Amino acid sequence: MKHLKHLLKHPLKAVPNSVAIFLLIVALIGFIDAGYLTVEHFQGRVPPCSITGGCETVLTSPYAVILGVPVSLAGVIYYLLILIGTSAFLESKNLNILKWTLLVTAFGLGASLWFMYIQVFVLHSYCAYCLGSAFTSIILFAASMEAIKKYQIELE
Repeated sequence: MKHLKHLLKHPLKAVPNSVAIFLLIVALIGFIDAGYLTVEHFQGRVPPCSITGGCETVLTSPYAVILGVPVSLAGVIYYLLILIGTSAFLESKNLNILKWTLLVTAFGLGASLWFMYIQVFVLHSYCAYCLGSAFTSIILFAASMEAIKKYQIELE
């Protein structure tokens, strides 16, 4: 928690647009993936899954919905927040927006690790789309932590 407070109080060094553009592209891939799963859910379909073969098991399990809402919709919202944050940074160059956007990736990582655990240890089935989303979340988190490390001004 101390490190989080430090990140929020201290400004980042000048961050090149390429960092935000990379995050934007990865978040767009995640948004499309999660959006596709959400649309398929509301249309009552399970997308084909030839690579891993476990999409039906994973996407029709009790873990795929919370209170009747597909968890993929939470993914859509998560990726949308990253898209909005990085776009707002590119437009305004407001480093606080970027800092908060980078920190939000920790939530995506946490959710992805949880759902990967469910696939591996509970369901023993793998959904290629879900793994793709987890992969994009991991990339977003890793890139965000690298950006924070590389561009943060240490004032301690």
